[in-house]
Amino acid sequence: MSWLNDVFTEPKPVIGMCHLQALPGDSGYDKAGGVDHILDLARREIDALQEGGVDGILISNEFSLPYLTRTEPITAITMARVIGELNDSIKVPFGVNVLWDATASIDLAVATGARFVREIFTGVYASDFGLWNTNVGEVARHRNAVSGEDVRLLFNIVPEAASYLGARTIEQITKSTVFNCQPDGLCVSGLTAGAATDATILNLVKQNAGTTPVVVNTGVNVNTAAELLSIADAAIVGTFFKKDGIFENAADSGRVESLMAEVRALRLTL
Repeated sequence: MSWLNDVFTEPKPVIGMCHLQALPGDSGYDKAGGVDHILDLARREIDALQEGGVDGILISNEFSLPYLTRTEPITAITMARVIGELNDSIKVPFGVNVLWDATASIDLAVATGARFVREIFTGVYASDFGLWNTNVGEVARHRNAVSGEDVRLLFNIVPEAASYLGARTIEQITKSTVFNCQPDGLCVSGLTAGAATDATILNLVKQNAGTTPVVVNTGVNVNTAAELLSIADAAIVGTFFKKDGIFENAADSGRVESLMAEVRALRLTL
């Protein structure tokens, strides 16, 4: 038993991504449509995910490309407005992710009642966004300072668009992260959103994570769900749920239903 059992009603929960459009200050922000346009598209996305039967939703500023590792206040403030206006429509447990700012993610979770966050909390990386450093001790203390002790922290143990600086193996990183940082979950990703997650790496993380839940973070689809969820304890799915499986498109409830049917079949074998 883990906190996943307390938050989600089904084993092997599938968390669907609600990708917010570019926000004020982002390169791709639609000034003509404004925040109302972001709200409208987010509402449709959440409706499609819930109609398709997801177990949870993760709301992120996925289209804030290129990402910052320390965001401007307007980003989390706008996300808080969007989530606040949509809160009555969200019927499943939800989490948040302010890409890629761990402190802002925790603040947003506390402000909106999100149950979990996904972030890069540990490690130093060479990344597409430059040299990427973290300070998990500082972030953990910040969570306490803002009364966020009940917000669960999902650590991206294999982050997208970045590689570790250092020679430790994934087994060593997993063991030391669990021991030193007490994560609520470890997320294993492919190179980018939608990219395949290596089942071998996923399995190595699972074997070395002890009782800490392991989440497959990218690349889950109708063809890979059974294999990846036979290893992982949960899945986060974004790109496959989009129309035609294209990252930039809106969520398609039919594609959500097709994957959830595969997951329900898997659950019968547990």
